[in-house]
Amino acid sequence: MSILVGYVPTPVGEAAMAAAIQEATLRDVELLIVNSQREGVLADPSAASDSDIERVTDAAQDAGVNATVLRPTHRDDLTDAILDLAQEHEVDLIVIGLRRRTQVGKFIMGSHAQRILLQADRPVLAVKEDSA
Repeated sequence: MSILVGYVPTPVGEAAMAAAIQEATLRDVELLIVNSQREGVLADPSAASDSDIERVTDAAQDAGVNATVLRPTHRDDLTDAILDLAQEHEVDLIVIGLRRRTQVGKFIMGSHAQRILLQADRPVLAVKEDSA
């Protein structure tokens, strides 16, 4: 049993990470932290630095959670990469962050989170940024 969290170094990503650590603690399972960078992109804002990864793995370890970091690259579709990893590692739960977007923004650019929610064959926990 394990949990997969899609992590990006943003407030939304931090909220997803915190929820994933909490769920892994409650379920006493391993946590897979996924941070995927698009192939061929030199400056990807979703790419976590080594210090970001160290910080979140330390947070998991402090909570008593065994965490493994996966840093695959993806070509065209991040959604497929996340869903493929979830299936490959037979995870029990996928945790993702949700950011606020307008209806027009969702229509024009699509939504990885929406596609994961609709296409996943296992439970998905969608977390919003803490607005407090």
